[in-house]
Amino acid sequence: MSFDPAKPYDHLPDLQPMAETETVPVLRQCVKATRALAELKGAGGLIPNQAIIINAIPLQEAKASSEIENILTTQDALFRAAIDESQPTDPQTKEVLRYRRALKHGYESLQDRPLSMFLIRELCSILRGESVDFRQAGQNVFIGNPTTRNVLYSPPCGGQLINDRLANLESYLLASDGPDPLIRMAVGHYQFEAIHPFTDGNGRTGRILNILYLLQTGLLEIPVLYLSQYLIDHKNTYYRLLLEVSSKQAWESWLIFMLEGIEITALATCRMLRNIRDLLDDTIARIRKEIPKVYSKELVELIFHQPYTKIAFVVDAGIARRQTAATYLQALVDIGVLSSETVGRERLFINTALLDLLKKGNS
Repeated sequence: MSFDPAKPYDHLPDLQPMAETETVPVLRQCVKATRALAELKGAGGLIPNQAIIINAIPLQEAKASSEIENILTTQDALFRAAIDESQPTDPQTKEVLRYRRALKHGYESLQDRPLSMFLIRELCSILRGESVDFRQAGQNVFIGNPTTRNVLYSPPCGGQLINDRLANLESYLLASDGPDPLIRMAVGHYQFEAIHPFTDGNGRTGRILNILYLLQTGLLEIPVLYLSQYLIDHKNTYYRLLLEVSSKQAWESWLIFMLEGIEITALATCRMLRNIRDLLDDTIARIRKEIPKVYSKELVELIFHQPYTKIAFVVDAGIARRQTAATYLQALVDIGVLSSETVGRERLFINTALLDLLKKGNS
């Protein structure tokens, strides 16, 4: 059947082990991506307190993934808001913080239950800040220009058709046999975006699905590989190749693109983790040398959990009482480990070196 972007793609094929997905160029790139992921898995162990990775780095993924959807916030607004999500902030920053919350929920959920489309629905609900369901009959959507109504793609109609396609996607991803897991991740990402099961939030949910699948298969142990910056850098290519799978069944180009993204992102993340570890070691050595009475493992790890810290964090962590906590943080400012600024009645302490590393991201 010919592809018509204006008509719902109700004949979107079910997924099954497809010979065209395991061509020689795809398998060659798959080997490179697998090797890079193994290196990243090892680099994650360089930082003994995994909370440093899990708390700080996902904010960068949340920002990048949301930026693809034109949800924009600044680094400063994001990191400031992250220290206390109950405080008022702009709607864009709130959406980005919900992304991090959804990612954390997905990661924690995999500790006691397998990846499923029900979990994916929970994640989209967190992303949107409301309870959502898969598209029902009559909830048709399209991808294209909302102003000119130029339609590039129309996902399948809602209702049972969506449920059936999602059930097939879940079975494909979790089957005990089939293509290499990285190939399945790339195929599954296309299929999820093609199904477009929600009225909104599909792109961000699909990008979280990628990382959760890598965790599910054991290719990663902690949620630290994020493709969003790579997709931003190649945004036009990303959308073009997605569309060409639908219109031409052009799997090879799509798969190589995604596998290259995994390789490039994994190696860049390795560099960032090594840089964070070096900074952590340098910070420990500096504090021990210049203000040894202030040093504690817990204090150093606290200022690396995320770039912005406040006195209450030190108190809540049981490191020191309020006055002593203020003295400790000021001592870190005095030797240049932290900087500080006053916002309203509260004083914030910033690990500027860590902030700079995170801003560079996967570049």
